[in-house]
Amino acid sequence: MSTSGKGFRSGTRSKFSKEKRSKFTVEGFMKDFREGQKVVIRQDPSCQGSMPHSRFLGKIGTVEGKRGRAYVVGVRIGKMKKQVVSKPEHLKPHRE
Repeated sequence: MSTSGKGFRSGTRSKFSKEKRSKFTVEGFMKDFREGQKVVIRQDPSCQGSMPHSRFLGKIGTVEGKRGRAYVVGVRIGKMKKQVVSKPEHLKPHRE
């Protein structure tokens, strides 16, 4: 007997599901953010590379820098500050 898996995407069947006919867009890859800009972390399940953990789903953070094609986003979880490295297809600008 084996126990259930506790992998990176375990328990995310409804979180990471997309509509059947939702299209893949190139605009997600072409997004450009500047340092200090506020962004919302929203994982795109069609691109699995550099996807942030599901605990950061819907969190608002600020862009702190760039690492290759990915961005470093600072997110506050309670009193702690975490750094999330994510590609631009998993981020969207925050409307204030």
